[in-house]
Amino acid sequence: MARLAQTAGLTDIQQEILSTVRDFVDKEILPVATELEHRDEYPQAIVDGLKELGLFGLMIPEEYGGLGESLLTYALCVEEIARGWMSVSGIINTHFIVAYMLKQHGTEEQKEYFLPRMAAGDVRGAFSMSEPGLGSDVSAITSKAVKDGDEYVLNGQKMWLTNGGTSTLVAVLVRSDERHPEGTAPHKSMTTFLVEKEPGFGEVRPGLTIPGKIDKMGYKGVDTTELIMDGLRIPANRVLGGVTGRGFYQMMDGVEVGRVNVAARGCGVAQRAFELGVRYAQQRHTFGKQIAQHQAIQFKLAEMATKVEAAHAMMVNAARKKDSGERNDLEAGMAKYLASEYCKEVVEDAFRIHGGYGFSKEYEIERLYREAPMLLIGEGTAEIQKMIIGRRLLEEYRFQG
Repeated sequence: MARLAQTAGLTDIQQEILSTVRDFVDKEILPVATELEHRDEYPQAIVDGLKELGLFGLMIPEEYGGLGESLLTYALCVEEIARGWMSVSGIINTHFIVAYMLKQHGTEEQKEYFLPRMAAGDVRGAFSMSEPGLGSDVSAITSKAVKDGDEYVLNGQKMWLTNGGTSTLVAVLVRSDERHPEGTAPHKSMTTFLVEKEPGFGEVRPGLTIPGKIDKMGYKGVDTTELIMDGLRIPANRVLGGVTGRGFYQMMDGVEVGRVNVAARGCGVAQRAFELGVRYAQQRHTFGKQIAQHQAIQFKLAEMATKVEAAHAMMVNAARKKDSGERNDLEAGMAKYLASEYCKEVVEDAFRIHGGYGFSKEYEIERLYREAPMLLIGEGTAEIQKMIIGRRLLEEYRFQG
């Protein structure tokens, strides 16, 4: 076995795409990732390279200028990219969630207007659900849209917007009371708006402000921001799908794709942590032999490799289920939960194998150790995933007494 986390049944095209991405990661990302991460610098040259490879159009249908590939192909590419630097995979994740939502739910006019430019990488997507006071409780959204003639006026504050500064298109979920009277269930009174803006910080269009980057423990390089709407006017033809009240369902559909993506990121980071751990264990000597020859280290390596394989298998299963057109919230929740937890554990074991050197910024494992925790909360915490899994299991195994 040359590498962990191999995937059976791939087509020649899928294998060629993955080989190309893997080479790009080895040559263009890994050599510079830690330096850029320590400077919290946006990886513009890497993003330009991904644009040249056509990665921004990977899942967009061919009729709109994309490659028309499956979620599985995308997830496997994300796994490879996260192995190089998790922040880069975050840059394309939010882009693809918005592209997927447009493909699945957009009007034909919206698809024709946005998707070709998104496939080319000329329009970069971001999406926004969270707010400062709600955490995982999407039903508590307070940002609001009020109809005014042929426009909607949006007000409110959004939080944890990945690609907030560099994106030029943001899918924003807000409450809209039009045709949804007081007392309507929260999930039936939400609407997704497609908000175009200029890249950068400050007031990026009238009524819309991106204050600046949030300083984070890890997941650096990619810009994470707030988004403030104060009298932001959006034309009615920028309601996703053309009808209000469907935003919650549209976003949840996109988040299922996002959860497969987070699982893939966890697999990629864990794969890299294993590579670093097994390599260091064969370079470092104690008591007259490689530490890899000590049984305690071999046990760690065995556990780490098994977790990498298990997480990869669940991620692939969740992607294939979504590609089949079936409901995959159970599989996506399980994959996201397991992959993020196993990633944290594999990274920590690799950190322990490095001993004191793992605490030094000269060693790559230090960066991974700060990056892994983000996966525990991104696209829904472990507790949210367990709620989803538990409810779905009770649906499937309902006792008839």
